Amino acid sequence: MNLLQLLAQGDAVTVSVAVLLLAMSVSSWVVILWKAWLLRRAALDVGRSTAAFWQAPSLEAAQQHVTAFDREALVLPLIVATRLPEPGSLASAGDKSQQLTRLLRDALHRVLDKLQFGQVLLATVGSTAPFVGLLGTVWGIYHALTGIASVGQITIDKVSGPVGESLIMTAAGLAVAIPAVLGYNIFGRLIGRIEADLEGFARDLRELLTHGAPAPAQALETEG
Repeated sequence: MNLLQLLAQGDAVTVSVAVLLLAMSVSSWVVILWKAWLLRRAALDVGRSTAAFWQAPSLEAAQQHVTAFDREALVLPLIVATRLPEPGSLASAGDKSQQLTRLLRDALHRVLDKLQFGQVLLATVGSTAPFVGLLGTVWGIYHALTGIASVGQITIDKVSGPVGESLIMTAAGLAVAIPAVLGYNIFGRLIGRIEADLEGFARDLRELLTHGAPAPAQALETEG
């Protein structure tokens, strides 16, 4: 008896659980494939963009160089955020270091939101899919027990279908949850590395602009 035959014998609860697990699986795999592509590009772009920035002769030239390498717009927002607000507002209150800290922090949060997108879905699927499968398992066992009670004795034809449903739902729940959990953990480590690189760049950028430099070329030489 195959999966389609088992689902055909099931009721609305069984079909609903199967459809929900299918939707969870498809959505998690879409996020997994997309984030694998995104983070691979991001890790490469951040390294090349920061290197291009420090090799530029001025901040304006650095922004142009970074644009050519920063395909996912992860480093460029930090550079753009260094433009101080116009005087006369609370945003311009405080010294230059405080303003840069606030602007870079906000820009960094927006960039990290882009990297973190989809992590909540993977965590949700990984934690709930086994329980959704368990619901199908319990429902299949309930069908088996009611089938036995209706005939007063245990027969293979009464319990094979419901027991098959329960076993398939258990396996389906695990099959949906395991890739989501693995993807969440792997992507979490990659995001952590990229986040550390971006935070380091933002800190160095703030120090550069806070202390200033007599000339762009000389500033580049002192930064190394």
